[in-house]
Amino acid sequence: MKKIIISLLLTATVGTTLAQDVMHKEKDGTYVVNTTTLAKDVEGYSGTTPVEVYIRKNKIVKVLMLKSQETPKYVAKIKKLFLPKFEGLKVSKGSIPDVDGLTGATFTSNSVKENVVRGVRYYSEHK
Repeated sequence: MKKIIISLLLTATVGTTLAQDVMHKEKDGTYVVNTTTLAKDVEGYSGTTPVEVYIRKNKIVKVLMLKSQETPKYVAKIKKLFLPKFEGLKVSKGSIPDVDGLTGATFTSNSVKENVVRGVRYYSEHK
């Protein structure tokens, strides 16, 4: 019986820790969703492309790209030309309006886009 109780407590603790790692709420009411674990199966050209999605009052405030193995040239292009396209978009029922990817960085931009979609979906389901 002790083993079962200890196991349940550990599972609950780990589950809470993982949920906090995925999303937290800042003092100003902004939710920050980290897609590192949410989209570990989503790959760009050279691997995963995790992001942090900042959402306040059901609008995307900003999207930050986290560490990845993508080519620095393409990451810079994504940060400058692609991520700002998400700013100000309304989040409704876990979806966002379609945003066109970047020519020349198609795999990376599609991967980043899927990360944003998963982050928004998680926010909608857990806020």
